[in-house]
Amino acid sequence: MAEEKIKPETAAAPDAKKGEAKEKTAKAPAGEKTEAKPAGKPAKGKKGKAKRRSVQEGKAYIQATYNNTIISITDMNGEVLAWSSAGSNGFKGAKKATPYAAQVSSENAANKAKVYGLEKVHVIVKGVGSGREQAIRGLHIAGLNIESLTDVTAIAHNGVRKRRTRRV
Repeated sequence: MAEEKIKPETAAAPDAKKGEAKEKTAKAPAGEKTEAKPAGKPAKGKKGKAKRRSVQEGKAYIQATYNNTIISITDMNGEVLAWSSAGSNGFKGAKKATPYAAQVSSENAANKAKVYGLEKVHVIVKGVGSGREQAIRGLHIAGLNIESLTDVTAIAHNGVRKRRTRRV
């Protein structure tokens, strides 16, 4: 059997049949440019920045629980523009329920929403946590004008169900 000599530029592919050698092209050095892409596909490049919509007025929902404070800022239709919570700002454990954590998270959410051009908000507060008032102050400190303030905390209308009578 005679051995076939393989040229240095080409190498046989492992899945090639006997006698068939698929040519492998040498890679270009780092400094040189390679061939352009086929005309059918667009060249990959930086994508243009997506145009952000302009929203002047929106709603800020503050949910203040005993364990955390969550702030969501939406447009007038209810589509969320930005949100933040005490937990997402690095507060852990009992520190999430503090007024300071509520203020930091509301300022963070307001700064995210300002990118959309938000200036005025209608604040809707829900819950009995300690961060209620401070979260509202945080929105004001961040530079948002508060148009209205609504409290939608659920109130028990008839209390809880009475305990059953004990049978002895």
